[in-house]
This record gives sequence, structure tokens and C-alpha cells, in this order.
Amino acid sequence: MTYILKPRMHHPALKTNALGLTRRDYEGKVSTLCAGCGHDSISAAIIQAAFELEVEPHRLAKMSGIGCSSKTPDYFLGQSHGFNTVHGRMPSVLTGANLANRDLIYLGVSGDGDSASIGLGQFAHSMRRGVNMTYIVENNGVYGLTKGQFSATSDKGSKSKKGVENTESGIDLVALALQLGATYVARSFSGDKGQLVPLIKGALRHHGPAFLDVISPCVAFNNHDGSTKSYDYVREHNEAVNRLDVITGQAAITAEYEPGELREVTQHDGSVLRLRKLGEDYDPTDRIAAANHVQESAAAGEISTGLLYVDPDASDLHDRLRTCETPLNQLSDADLVPGAKALAAINARLR
Repeated sequence: MTYILKPRMHHPALKTNALGLTRRDYEGKVSTLCAGCGHDSISAAIIQAAFELEVEPHRLAKMSGIGCSSKTPDYFLGQSHGFNTVHGRMPSVLTGANLANRDLIYLGVSGDGDSASIGLGQFAHSMRRGVNMTYIVENNGVYGLTKGQFSATSDKGSKSKKGVENTESGIDLVALALQLGATYVARSFSGDKGQLVPLIKGALRHHGPAFLDVISPCVAFNNHDGSTKSYDYVREHNEAVNRLDVITGQAAITAEYEPGELREVTQHDGSVLRLRKLGEDYDPTDRIAAANHVQESAAAGEISTGLLYVDPDASDLHDRLRTCETPLNQLSDADLVPGAKALAAINARLR
């Protein structure tokens, strides 16, 4: 097997952000995925989002599990922390890292097999606990590494490349995330960079559990007539609920907008999501309405994309546990081992 390394040098006129970094500084190794894989488009969107948000690479930790999607952290943010876990166990490893060091930005990347099958319980509890993270599922509805079997998110009635019809109901991770308490929930399409980049930026800035389900066609096994995760199907059935951009507290991000109503949603950390609403009655802060909208769209054979729900006043696991502001991995032995007197006082409160 051969690996092609990217050249370290780049054109001196490349645009830099406030940190003096170019977009190239947020890239990773050359992808080994199939040409045209939607996962590579998601990686490119993550790179663009981190560059525009001026994220310091050493402040971001990227986690993944097993599968084509879980290989992708090697292809972006090469200067960041990273950990590739075992199958389906990424959420618990990310939770532990988050508890130890709350100062890092946590990005979990998973797939529909990794999160909706063996890791479904892990996914559920990370949402329920309110871990402060961005959790991206690169959803292609198929097991690409094992040659095309249906995954747990494959829609009932969809067909495999061999023409076999799926007879089981698919798991909707967006609906689950809404039910389990995620405070930022979105769905997008790997082929829609204009929508995906702002959604990732908003998720990275959000305080609390942010979940993004990104439909990402598998060009080898699930991009044919009969598939509901193909490029053509998603383009034909995509219904965007809003248009958005993110304004950070540092500098304005400019963008062109079409005429329409504008709504600003201020998040807990002070960042603002600007939503260009297409539906007059759609409220992204109403969890029940968002859950109903997802179900209604699925029943109509449509795929709703955009920011489906956001809680402007979200809390996270550290808020609920009332942990100290200092990351646990920076505490001294004296802080971590308070002594017999303190232990006796704790035991007394539990009697």
C-alpha cells in the first residue's frame, strides 16, 4: 500500500485567518476513500468551518469509531488531538476526555453503522447526558467496508445495489437526538456545502450536545436507482427548512442572502445563528414541533435539511455535575485527594 503525502509548502498568497493560518493548515493526509465519496465533502466542510471560526488546531480533539466515516479524521485537522476508538465506543471515550479536560473542543465523527447499530446505546447516553460536543454522523445507509449490506438507517423499501429490498424500518437518528435531549439538531447533505459549513460552524460554537446527521452517498454501494441515500434521490427530495450563517463574537462573516424573513437565535455562549426562514410557521426553538416536522417529512418521502432545533440556553454535563472550572487533568494531588476528613464529611452526607 502506498500513501501520497501532501506537499508542506503552499502558495504565499493563500488567504489567512486571524491566527495567520491558511485553509491548508487545517487539512490532514490524502484521503484513501473512493473517488466521489460524500465523506470527503464532509471533511472539506469541517476544514472550511474550522478555518473560518479561527479554531486553534491544538484546542480541538477529534474522536471516531470504526468504518469508512471513522477513517476521515485522518483527512482533516492534522495538527489536532485525535483518538480512533473501537466499534461503537466513540461516545464514551469522548465523554471521558471531556470530563478530564473541559477546555478542548470535542468533535466526534461516526457513521450509521457505528452509531445506529453497535453504538446505539453509546449514542443515546451521550445525547442524554448532555456532553458538550459536536457529533457528526456520516450517513450513507450501507456498510461500505463489508461490501454493501443495509445499515440500521436504511429506509424501508430502499433497494441495494444487487436489487434486494430492505424490509426493516430505518432508525432516524435526528428523531432520536431530539427525543434524547440534544440541544442543537440538524440534518444536511454532503453535496450542499453552502448549508453544511454554517451548520458545522454553529455546532462547534454551541454549548451542549450538538448533533448533525449528514446524508453522504456511498458511490460504491449505495448510489443507484432505488437507494434513498443516493445523490440523485437526496437532491430531488431535499427540503431546506432555513438558510443560515454564523456570526462569531470576533469578526463578522459576510455572505450573500436572498430576500426573505430573517431570524436571529442567540446561543448560550453569545454567538448568533442567522436563519433565513422558508416557512412562516417553523420555529427552530420548539423541540416538539421539530420532532413532528421530521416525522411529517419522512411520511411525505421528503428529507428535511437545515437547523431543525436549537436551545439558546443549553447546559452541558459539566454544568449538571457542577465540576470545577479547572480541567481535571490539571488538578494537583492535593486537589484530587482531599484527605480523610473531607471523605468522612462526604460519607456523612450520604448516610
